[in-house]
Amino acid sequence: MKKEKSAKSIRLRNNILVHALLTVLAAVWVFPIFWVVLTSFRAEKGSYVSTFFPKSYTLDNYIKLFTDTTVLNFPKMFGNTLIIAIFSCILSTFFLLSAAYCLSRLRFKLRKPYMNMAMILGLFPGFMSMIAVYFILKVVGLTEGALIRVALIMCYSGGSALSFQIAKGFFDTTPKSIDEAAMIDGCTRWQIFTKITLPLSKPIVVYTVLTSFIAPWVDFIFAKVICRANADQFTVAIGLWKMLEKEYIDNWYTCFAAGAVLISIPIALLFLKLQKYYVNGMSGAVKE
Repeated sequence: MKKEKSAKSIRLRNNILVHALLTVLAAVWVFPIFWVVLTSFRAEKGSYVSTFFPKSYTLDNYIKLFTDTTVLNFPKMFGNTLIIAIFSCILSTFFLLSAAYCLSRLRFKLRKPYMNMAMILGLFPGFMSMIAVYFILKVVGLTEGALIRVALIMCYSGGSALSFQIAKGFFDTTPKSIDEAAMIDGCTRWQIFTKITLPLSKPIVVYTVLTSFIAPWVDFIFAKVICRANADQFTVAIGLWKMLEKEYIDNWYTCFAAGAVLISIPIALLFLKLQKYYVNGMSGAVKE
């Protein structure tokens, strides 16, 4: 009995310590978000105030984002980013899952060299190639006007198949006997991929959709290099960066915080919408 009581007390103490540590880490993680939300409602202008909590609150910062388009056209930037992110997400998801399925199920020449090459290329950050990419896009005429959005979509989705490792690992866990049974019934590889493998792989599909949407939504480097001074094609990342420049920061700093809150909404909604499919897929996945 004494040993059981001592074991229970030790578990209780460990649980308290673990939960206390997790509470502290959660507070540290949530603190910057809480500060940004408070700043977005702050009525005082400027980038520096002497108090953590605003002295007065207002919705003018959010209103200004959508009404004052003389200097920074936030609605236009938001629309540009949304269009780019949606199309990039669709193409990237298709390219990545298709490449991962082929490398998982098919056997062909240069399969292993391709995977090794992709692994090596993945060690280098993508922005190392941005100058070369820009001049290639310039030669084909995709760096002016509305075609800039096409150029950004190509940049974000073109190399997505190099990140096939996680999806391939997930496809490897799905029994090949399912594919063989489907082929006996007369299914093609495309039908097996779309009607059998993908429904059984909802977690990795959801993960791929989320990462493919977030990447262009928050990217700054490629967008800045390709858009340059074309203000009509700016994305929200460039717009928020412009708000912190010396000539704008005094009047737009609180609007910057409001914009940061707004751009988090589509990502949060997408995650909440897809979360149930992720959970259902994990609980119903077929494994060997």
